[in-house]
Amino acid sequence: MVIAIGFEGSANKLGIGIIKDGAVLANCRRTYITPPGAGFLPKETAQHHRENVLAVLKEALDESKIDVKDMDVVCYTKGPGMGAPLACVAVVARTVAQIWNKPLLGVNHCIGHIEMGRLITGAKNPTILYVSGGNTQVIAFSRKRYRIVGETIDIAVGNCLDRFARILKLSNSPSPGYNIEQLAKKGKKCATLPYCVKGMDVSFSGILTYMEERANMLMSEGYTKEDLCFSLQEHVFAMLVETSERALAHCNSDEMLLVGGVGCNERLQEMMKIMCEERGAKVFATDERYCIDNGLMIAHAGAEMFKSGTKMKWEDCTIMQRYRTDVVETSWRNEDDLL
Repeated sequence: MVIAIGFEGSANKLGIGIIKDGAVLANCRRTYITPPGAGFLPKETAQHHRENVLAVLKEALDESKIDVKDMDVVCYTKGPGMGAPLACVAVVARTVAQIWNKPLLGVNHCIGHIEMGRLITGAKNPTILYVSGGNTQVIAFSRKRYRIVGETIDIAVGNCLDRFARILKLSNSPSPGYNIEQLAKKGKKCATLPYCVKGMDVSFSGILTYMEERANMLMSEGYTKEDLCFSLQEHVFAMLVETSERALAHCNSDEMLLVGGVGCNERLQEMMKIMCEERGAKVFATDERYCIDNGLMIAHAGAEMFKSGTKMKWEDCTIMQRYRTDVVETSWRNEDDLL
């Protein structure tokens, strides 16, 4: 039996979760929300995390009803992410690990998403589409690592959607991507936009620039905000489904797992389901409790690392803003998983 606590703060979500052998005991979160038309900057985001982290920690401990002496391991997001928020939350994790006299493990944020997705959905060895505000990757497991078989060559799909929401001055509550999704459901006309797939990789900077320069012109031609949101979603999600389908074929896989904040978009899930059904595959996805950044995924991935014997020296418990998914050896997974 392993009880783990996880601290997440790589972007504007501050999350603390507690898990006991795969059972969710607490999943508490606070989101830093900026005014419409504005993004979130590292300094202000870190300040938000500092002001809220102790309250969220108390909330998680109260909700879980776990005594800290029964905690086995403290886990935190090592990276990737924004430097100041990462460092802020890592300091808290280091502090409580010392106070409680518990081992400390730094977890790769992307792998936290993957392992949480596998736990909640029951997917065994899926091809993975990881889509969020800061990351866009198509991933497959091979030889003890999660291999990136395709990715964005510029900005992430979530960043593309968020920045388009700023053009339309959409609210950042609960998130700009969610508000785009709701408007897109009412869209009736699909504008022709740039579509950029390069082999297994995708590019979103061109379509974003196109929308930045022509959004007002398109609305003067009769396209509504709802139409533009619908058009953007259809194009960027089609790019993701195309590269995901090639990955499924290449890996001879019959499971597709969506993880990351954009992964809870219902239209993306619908498009992926259609593709998977045509290939005789199955799509796995979760809702916003587990797709959107949370401390629970860090706790679960850290617990898996801990159970497999992974240890970190104190001096290695730092942060890495650029921490690639494929540099982590998955000591907790076996090649038998492929069978």
